[in-house]
Amino acid sequence: MNRNVNAKVTLIQHTPNPEQVIASAGKLCYAADTDNILQHSPQDCQKFISMITGIGHLSVLEHVSFTFYIEGVSRAMTHQLVRHRLASYSQRSQRYVNHSSFDYIMPPQLEGKFVTVNGQKIPATLYYQQVMDDIANAYNTLASALGDKGESSNEDARYVLPNACETKIFVTMNARELLHFLQERLCNRAQWEIRDVANQMLTILRDTMPSIFNLAGPKCLATGKCPEGKLTCGKLKEVIAKYKVDTTKP
Repeated sequence: MNRNVNAKVTLIQHTPNPEQVIASAGKLCYAADTDNILQHSPQDCQKFISMITGIGHLSVLEHVSFTFYIEGVSRAMTHQLVRHRLASYSQRSQRYVNHSSFDYIMPPQLEGKFVTVNGQKIPATLYYQQVMDDIANAYNTLASALGDKGESSNEDARYVLPNACETKIFVTMNARELLHFLQERLCNRAQWEIRDVANQMLTILRDTMPSIFNLAGPKCLATGKCPEGKLTCGKLKEVIAKYKVDTTKP
């Protein structure tokens, strides 16, 4: 049975001792004596990372990576996600996995809206559910016509599946690419679903590595101004207040 689902992000693993790795890599660039290059106190690491990122030496962040398991998202969302090319992806296949009863993602903006079908006014959410059921029936009909032979049937029946179809994906990014991803996808102008995923990732990353990700946010957070020009959301102060972290507090 088809059902509406929501995004869930889980951190699977990350580079052990990420702040130590970044501090060591950064200090190596300036070190005449490398005997103790791998030994730094947590306080020393945080201080050095703050300094080196402050001057824009971000390449050292690429030595640390994070792997996320993302589920309950649409194919429309992952089509956007994979545009971030400095990453590794493993996605659930619509060829090898039968989708006769697929889950789907419903746009929240449909809530409270109505459509007229055959002269009858019905909630847009109910109509959306009916469309998903119709597509599932069409998929099953085509798969049956193709002989229900697994991947050889799935690979052609899947052509009728919607962008709303739920998918699951593993994503691995280094810390520098994650900062870029968050800059782009936390913006109010980013599509709502990938923005939701980015917000979940930010919460996890700030808990895991605050020295880097407490400073993360949409582009306007770092610059204090919106780069979108006439396309601005018009909520600069609210967005900065939402993402700004007081790094002076312990």
